[in-house]
Amino acid sequence: MRVYQFRHPSKIELSHLNLLTAKPEVVYISGLDMQKKKSYPGFFLVFEGGEGCGKSTQLRQLARTLSREGIPIVLTREPGGTPLGKGIRQLLLHAKHKVSPEAELFLYEADRAHHVASVVKPALSCGQVVLSDRHADSTAVYQGMARGMHHAETLNSLATSGLTPDLVIILDVPPEIGLARVRGRGAPDRLEREKMAFHKKVRKGFLALAKKNSRRYRVFNGTGDPKEIGQEIQRLVKTRLERKGLWPQH
Repeated sequence: MRVYQFRHPSKIELSHLNLLTAKPEVVYISGLDMQKKKSYPGFFLVFEGGEGCGKSTQLRQLARTLSREGIPIVLTREPGGTPLGKGIRQLLLHAKHKVSPEAELFLYEADRAHHVASVVKPALSCGQVVLSDRHADSTAVYQGMARGMHHAETLNSLATSGLTPDLVIILDVPPEIGLARVRGRGAPDRLEREKMAFHKKVRKGFLALAKKNSRRYRVFNGTGDPKEIGQEIQRLVKTRLERKGLWPQH
């Protein structure tokens, strides 16, 4: 096994490392994997799921609830949570753009690296609750599992400097239902136009992630009543925030 030693994840020399063609078992980035993860006073919550799962609706509903409680929040998304990210989002999702799988992966990671450094980490450092519509798990699933880009997780680690969410809420719906919802709200974007087989891999990927780590990931049935789903999510989030001392004592 070849071991690539890096002094700092932001100063990595990749001239002799091809992350797209090397086999996953060959590449081991010890300088990043061995670093101690930093603990933040804030709370990082991410909503994930396939197309049309209802995550954006639940995210906004939760944001309103937390705001009413006086909890400082940052509502954001990937891609597109920064001015730079908005441009990347247009490149990635516009139906007329043809993007290779490799370019797609690197565009997502470029957006993520800037988003984490300029939005997520500063907010967490100030003790705020960050609510993000998608994050690294979307890339692990869409590009890694569905497209077969084996180094998606490695690049995720580089882009986030090892930052992981405190809680990931996955809204699960069969792709047939989710895509029907998408068609009902207008013209589908580039990813929404993918074949059904792709979307089935996406659903399978999210459920596989949740099975590996039941504490970080929580799956909710996205086909139920949105109000009831929201109430279940709010109870879970309240419990997690209370444990960290971020839920106000009235």
